[in-house]
Amino acid sequence: QVQLVESGGGLVQAGGSLRLSCAASGRTFSSYAMGWFRQAPGKEREFVAAISWSEGSTYYADSVKGRFTISRDNAKNTVYLQMNSLKPEDTAVYYCAADGGVHYIPVFAYQYDYWGQGTQVTVSS
Repeated sequence: QVQLVESGGGLVQAGGSLRLSCAASGRTFSSYAMGWFRQAPGKEREFVAAISWSEGSTYYADSVKGRFTISRDNAKNTVYLQMNSLKPEDTAVYYCAADGGVHYIPVFAYQYDYWGQGTQVTVSS
């Protein structure tokens, strides 16, 4: 069982930056692929970024590529999402997720086994 707790959300002006953190419980964090998803009001949850359990390979949605960076610190059981050049359309609840299965860099929500409660990110224009 893995518990995930996100933090770092808030209100920021367009063009600004935020860094989200996701702290995970459990001793096997390093064996989980990790991802970030987001859900805006009235929209489906969408993939943002993912990082593999080994080597730190990453994958991004086209909408955030070049602006967001996902990273992990296995010693701290934490995954991060650095968000730069934020846009109003980035406004959403951001969720952290963990996949303890066989997927190297999972990009679909159904591939993840554990989810955090989410943190709100609001970007004003």
